[in-house]
Amino acid sequence: MFQPSQSDVRRFFCSTWARQRAGAPLEPMQAVAARWIAEHPEYDADLADEAAALAAVYTVDEGRTNPFLHLSMHLTIAEQVAIDQPTGIRQAVDLLAARRNSLHEAHHEVMECLGEMVWASQRSGLPPDGQAYLEAVRRRATR
Repeated sequence: MFQPSQSDVRRFFCSTWARQRAGAPLEPMQAVAARWIAEHPEYDADLADEAAALAAVYTVDEGRTNPFLHLSMHLTIAEQVAIDQPTGIRQAVDLLAARRNSLHEAHHEVMECLGEMVWASQRSGLPPDGQAYLEAVRRRATR
């Protein structure tokens, strides 16, 4: 399993943004990331300066979203949908996107469910509960 460091993740998004801006060819994962970067122009300054990105600390006290975590969650959800893992997530996300008339808004709602699953796993010391996560997304998609 590939486990990039925080620095690896930040370099990936910064280099993707730079290549996208320069019109350079993108690798397949960069192409997926570029789509979500384009949806978040408010992160352009964070992505433009790799050295600052590597040094940045994002705390809850600042009241600011960590752009690298946010974009990473978009990538995670996109990958889950692409491979339908957990089984049924593709259908649930598609339904939620149709209900919200926006894949982007659907992703933001799914992020809340994903974050809750990770938090519960960390708190309990148990593996992430993919079924509970899927059910949380399905509930959002059907209300």
